[in-house]
Amino acid sequence: MHELSIAMSIVEMAEEETARRGGARVTAVHLKLGALAGVVKEALLSSYELACEGTPLRGSHLLIEEVPVVVHCPLCNAPRKLDSLQRFACPECKSPTSEVLQGRELQVIALEIEALETEDLKVPEIRK
Repeated sequence: MHELSIAMSIVEMAEEETARRGGARVTAVHLKLGALAGVVKEALLSSYELACEGTPLRGSHLLIEEVPVVVHCPLCNAPRKLDSLQRFACPECKSPTSEVLQGRELQVIALEIEALETEDLKVPEIRK
């Protein structure tokens, strides 16, 4: 199951980013997942929970935006969203096409970060 290695990479990347920001806490990771990425959404969500155990990301959420497949139709000369992944043809003119414009994404697009609270530093009063 390669989803676990993908989830572990996402967690590692998020940990590096929070370290750069001084130890902020990640509450959510936003991901774009294309229909042709070769990743099963449910398996990735489950793997993400496992990958977060014992890390600062424990309790965070993986929010996945599913990206449909969009191809370029050479006959219509326009982008078209595929009706089915079984047939790469323009849904309007039925012309076959192989030029994929979108749908292969596997990209972290945002981290929701919560700054860690620090105690107010009080300077002791000096009495004369």
